[in-house]
Amino acid sequence: MSQNNEDILLGPNAVQAQLDADPSRVLEAWVEDGKRSARVEALWQRLRGLGIATQRVPRAALDKRANSDRHQGIVVRFRLPQTLDEHDLLRLIDGSKSPLLLVLDGVQDPHNLGACIRTAAAAGALAVIVPKDRAVGLTAAVLRASAGLAARLPLVRVTNLARTLEALKKAGIWIGGAVGDASSDFYCADLKGPIAIVLGNEGEGLRELTRKTCDFLWAIPMAPGVESLNVSVATAVMLFEAVRQRRCG
Repeated sequence: MSQNNEDILLGPNAVQAQLDADPSRVLEAWVEDGKRSARVEALWQRLRGLGIATQRVPRAALDKRANSDRHQGIVVRFRLPQTLDEHDLLRLIDGSKSPLLLVLDGVQDPHNLGACIRTAAAAGALAVIVPKDRAVGLTAAVLRASAGLAARLPLVRVTNLARTLEALKKAGIWIGGAVGDASSDFYCADLKGPIAIVLGNEGEGLRELTRKTCDFLWAIPMAPGVESLNVSVATAVMLFEAVRQRRCG
């Protein structure tokens, strides 16, 4: 399912990532008039070379356009990247030898989703899967929090998460969920094969049906008195353990 709505991106990191991923989605750009960093100037020249409408504006006008003063001298208007659906997901995994997938069950904070997408991209995950209900979708805030990587890594929004997990199982992918009360230690898990790692939302964790659909349930070992990790931190711990196992055997 595509999203055709428009939004803005702030700062050279997000703008460069979008240009690298899909410059056709950038509609127009503004940079601060006067002294600019070499990086912003290079992006300005690149935008002009691509034929994208560009304007130099005073700092106050750029702040107003961005609705923020944290733009570092450059703002662009763009069309949000496409998101995929259940059917796209099955086509995506077809032919992938040992896919690594991240599943987020109801993450509602855009900064957490963006951070998880950034981590998933760094770990070489094939896609990030989220439900359409009670979860944040792809927004400019998510894109910024992902350092622009949400423009590159497929985000799959599914109508029924449990049904999607069952379809993945039929396609040969194991499903492992992170829960605090699991009896199995995550660091004893075998993550070298095709696997989807499932994490819950910021407050409630995995929903009951999601939990029941998992093939495995794991707990990240914690020091006494520590209840849980932020979902983006837990994502990094789990995905990069999979990376370590796949590299080291």
